[in-house]
Amino acid sequence: MCNLYRLAKEAAEIERLLAVGSAAGTNFAEEVYPGYSGAVIAEGRLRSMTWGFPLVLKSKKTGEPLKPKPVNNARTDKLDSFMWRFSFAERRCLIPLTAWAEAEGPRGAMKRTWLSLPDVDAFTVAGIWRDSDEWGECYTMVMTDARGDAAQVHSRMPVILAGEDRDRWQHGSPDEARGLCLPFEGSLDIERTSQPWASRR
Repeated sequence: MCNLYRLAKEAAEIERLLAVGSAAGTNFAEEVYPGYSGAVIAEGRLRSMTWGFPLVLKSKKTGEPLKPKPVNNARTDKLDSFMWRFSFAERRCLIPLTAWAEAEGPRGAMKRTWLSLPDVDAFTVAGIWRDSDEWGECYTMVMTDARGDAAQVHSRMPVILAGEDRDRWQHGSPDEARGLCLPFEGSLDIERTSQPWASRR
């Protein structure tokens, strides 16, 4: 599952590449982690939202609510579950990125492996979003089974959307959107690094 991705483009470049407007105050980092702000295209505009739907759990010891956990991936076979179904039906979005990362290697010594589309400045993957009491607007990335090059790295991958599929994902019926939740089987650039998976900014 994806817990880190990169968007190595400024907001103005994304607006130009994907022909969208921008909401005021759009702000996001180049590397995006769960619970942090990322760029999302929703309702025709580039916007900042928190990556992950908040999941509030209770302490087993005290029964008090714990700090919300960001649930940042939605599996395609779980889109009908309570957590996702209303957002999938009503609020689908695009997540622009230049690469996503997966962890490879032995437990405790995993390294970052980056996957990207060759010869493109940026691409989009499927997302859903909603408003939350905890973090305001938030989004999650839709994941499907990996095929082709991606399957060398992980068993799941983001749903990659291009061309007319972007409009269909955002504005089509739920059945049309579900039909787009397919693995990408084209070529990917795979960059295996020596950077520890757990290292952060």
